Amino acid sequence: MVINEVVDWAKNSNQEVLILKVDFEKAYDSVEWSFLMYMMKRVGLSRKWIAWMQACVWGGSMSVLVNGSPTEEIDIHSGLKQGDPLAPFLFLLVAESFSGLMRNVVRLNMFEGVRFNIEGLILSHLQYADDTICIGKATVHNLWVLKAL
Repeated sequence: MVINEVVDWAKNSNQEVLILKVDFEKAYDSVEWSFLMYMMKRVGLSRKWIAWMQACVWGGSMSVLVNGSPTEEIDIHSGLKQGDPLAPFLFLLVAESFSGLMRNVVRLNMFEGVRFNIEGLILSHLQYADDTICIGKATVHNLWVLKAL
């Protein structure tokens, strides 16, 4: 709904807007455990809580069914297990890192978000589950900043 409002606003005010949708495909599979640990510490979770998360998430093994028969077990060294009730919450910690980067580049005037006339509101990104939408002025500089992030 918000992005539809942005598109309508851009059309009505004759503004060029950059909208980039990023779908973190297979995002759970690509989470590095060391980065997840860093983010848990960064948001201030206690050592005890982090140890519980490690016990629940780190390690383990899996096998794949091929034509109904399981393959050899494979040790897991990264990623969050799909279907694990903790996975969405832990992934949000990982996604928050991107949100923090976006806030910093906007604050440092390295990325120019869309500025609305509503009390100086600047919109630079939206996140929902494993989807992220980056919104800014349609400039080549903004594209380079997004590529770097």
